[in-house]
Amino acid sequence: MDKKSVCDFYKGKRVLVTGHTGFKGSWLIKILSDAGAVVTGYSLPAPTSMNLYGIADLEKAIHSVEGDIRDFEKLDKVFDEVKPEIVFHLAAQPIVRTSYKEPRLTYETNVMGTVNICESVRLHMDSVRSFLNVTTDKVYKNNEWCYGYRENEPLDGFDPYSNSKSCSELVTHSYINSFYNQEPALGVSTARAGNVIGGGDFAADRIIPDCVRAVQSGEAIVIRNPLSTRPYQHVLEPLFTYMIIAAAQYEDTSKAGFYNVGPDDCDCVTTGELVNLFGKYYGPKFKSEIAAVDPNAPHEANFLKLDTSLVKSVFGWKPAWHIEKAVEKTVEWTKAWLEEPSADNINAVMKKQIDEFVGMK
Repeated sequence: MDKKSVCDFYKGKRVLVTGHTGFKGSWLIKILSDAGAVVTGYSLPAPTSMNLYGIADLEKAIHSVEGDIRDFEKLDKVFDEVKPEIVFHLAAQPIVRTSYKEPRLTYETNVMGTVNICESVRLHMDSVRSFLNVTTDKVYKNNEWCYGYRENEPLDGFDPYSNSKSCSELVTHSYINSFYNQEPALGVSTARAGNVIGGGDFAADRIIPDCVRAVQSGEAIVIRNPLSTRPYQHVLEPLFTYMIIAAAQYEDTSKAGFYNVGPDDCDCVTTGELVNLFGKYYGPKFKSEIAAVDPNAPHEANFLKLDTSLVKSVFGWKPAWHIEKAVEKTVEWTKAWLEEPSADNINAVMKKQIDEFVGMK
């Protein structure tokens, strides 16, 4: 299923997206609503005061419900009301450093939140045909290997965020084995995605948002771990992959599984290289400097990448935008926002980038 066909598939479908006010969630509901899906979002308010959801005024395009994924009664009531056919679960506490500061909140959100969404899906199998739980590449036990992790590698995230997402995977696996394999047929998958970049990300402790804040302030960005290597992809890459997986298992439950969603090896770059690329496309107004390593900083993995052979084999998927194009498009969005921050302009830039991405082979 190519990207144009997958957009056509969602026209008229009832889709529930948790975490729709976040960065990835905002791009996802933009794609789905433009494709003609009937979208309901369930989420807390956007996690940052400056956020894509508000900037683009995306609430106008969907039915938005403000709610905590830990509130099962409210979540289940939404299922009763909208009877979704397809569910994307993105709601999470997604920041590693925050998980060290607030481990209990992280586990409550990422583990019990998954229990709640899985239970609501179980209770509404008369309407739900496809369910995708979005996790992370950090679910794997990280041995700092030079090769990519495969879907059958052990799950054992180190920090509270990574570990909680490993638990989220296991909760989903249990519900599949215990409930979802029964009739009526229900396609359920998890998608383990790497680091994403793109216009509209304002999260703390992420390198591209730090670059954007440096441009705004006119000060140099301080690079904390310039040699840490990560697989980076534009946000549209995993979102369209999620949509392809959910659509395919909707029509054929044998397509359901546990999938790595990440870029090619050429897109695994160091933090320093990523910052240099941002500067290349932004121009001379952007400045950076390397900070001294903080010996008391919380543990973060130095190297982690995914083997994406399975998703390529099952769905014929391949990346469309490699790292240079991903950074270029991020800078394009950032410049458009800084020059003209109106919702109409931001939606136009997002639509332009989505249309360009859909047109890529």
